[in-house]
Amino acid sequence: MGSIWSNKPPPSSSSRALSSRQTPCTRTHQIGALFLVATTFFFTRLLFFDPSVSSSTAATSTTLLLHHHHHQQEAASLGVGPISWPHCGYGPYLSLKIYVYDEHDDDIRGLDQLLGGRDGSIPPTSCLEGQWGTQVKIHRLLLESRFRTLRKEEADLFFVPAYARCLKRMGGLNDQEINQTYVKVLSQMPYFRRSGGRDHIFVFPSGLGAHLFRSWATYINRSIILTPEVPSFSTVTTPYNGDRTDKEGTSAFNTWKDIIIPGNVDDGMTKPGAPLVQPLPLSKRKYLANYLGRAQGKVGRLRLIELAKQFPDKLESPELKFSGPEKLEKVEYFQHLRDAKFCLAPRGESSWTLRFFESFFVECVPVILSDQAEFPFQNVIDYTLFSIKWPSTSIGPELLEYLESIPDEDIERMIAAGRQVRCLWVYAPDSDLCSAMQGILWELQRKVRQFHQSAETFWLHNRTIVNRNLVEFFSWKPPMPLP
Repeated sequence: MGSIWSNKPPPSSSSRALSSRQTPCTRTHQIGALFLVATTFFFTRLLFFDPSVSSSTAATSTTLLLHHHHHQQEAASLGVGPISWPHCGYGPYLSLKIYVYDEHDDDIRGLDQLLGGRDGSIPPTSCLEGQWGTQVKIHRLLLESRFRTLRKEEADLFFVPAYARCLKRMGGLNDQEINQTYVKVLSQMPYFRRSGGRDHIFVFPSGLGAHLFRSWATYINRSIILTPEVPSFSTVTTPYNGDRTDKEGTSAFNTWKDIIIPGNVDDGMTKPGAPLVQPLPLSKRKYLANYLGRAQGKVGRLRLIELAKQFPDKLESPELKFSGPEKLEKVEYFQHLRDAKFCLAPRGESSWTLRFFESFFVECVPVILSDQAEFPFQNVIDYTLFSIKWPSTSIGPELLEYLESIPDEDIERMIAAGRQVRCLWVYAPDSDLCSAMQGILWELQRKVRQFHQSAETFWLHNRTIVNRNLVEFFSWKPPMPLP
């Protein structure tokens, strides 16, 4: 049998002379070299990794592997590679302990009302649909997470579950009850008092944002807010600026402490295996672009609807009905969405739109028509690879002319790049290395503080944490005045 070096050219006379003076490389030498490599690798791991970290935690790599092998092949062919989280500010692996407050905890009365309504009659399953579904999904996934701790004293972060937006919609709580219940719950949390809320996490997934809790600016303005919404900072409402989350004159989002999360795409489109609706080849798509949404009196949306009337063969924009015989059912909605090369995503009542995230699962290139929109995980994702952002002030025939000028091979390239990142829009267990939860956990890791303090916490020479009355932290009794 030929050796693996048989394709090499024969050695020159000078090289033969050199090799004759060298010790031949025997199998013993090869085994010794392998042993040296293995030993070096072992001691490198021993020196540079924290031995206190559990094997399950240390096994979490900084590289977000994609769900399916064919996605990895697509990534390699594009030369993009897997998504990876930067070491700077994150650390080499996930190392978190998150305490999830329990609605059955007798020490925190009222939390159950934020999850089931004033009489507990609204089940969590009723709140899984729509934008507010992330409140339920994130709560459930953290309960199952390997990063959850049952001991408050060892927690890095604290998660406060609440389905308040869904409860308001379904009549479980009104605005006043939501506000009063939040304040009551927070006043029973010593650890919230200790840090001024800096290490506590809240989810506000709708266009109302944290303004759903009317007193948010007083009580949780230092806390970590998870939201798909970044409102504009202007208090002047114009056709292209202003947001109902800004009508209080103060934005509830802070780029330093808060985290943008993906919208809640229907589970039928994100589940492993065959989705409800399969994408179509570009050659079989009927329209250049589509807009599937209500007008809501918004100038950008009204312009798209009018543009569709002018160019019905290029832009589809059916009038969506949410009730009655003409209502588009879930499958029909996604069938319409997949029938175009580009999915137009204008702003509505707020700057973000779920349509942006939905478009990835029918492999339609999203075109963002919302100037203030922000997107999740921008520190690891380059959105120019798979989406287009167009000025909302230029919605007209020039938009369609531009989209029509883009070659199909460029559209295919953008669609392929979108396949690589859409797993980050899926609310799956954090054991999936590419999921919305995995991304959120990496972002949360940057928020962890070694030191906790607020304007109402003090410490003594022996490191004892006390309140203004010099009462030790573990002796604080609720209800406590909040910071």
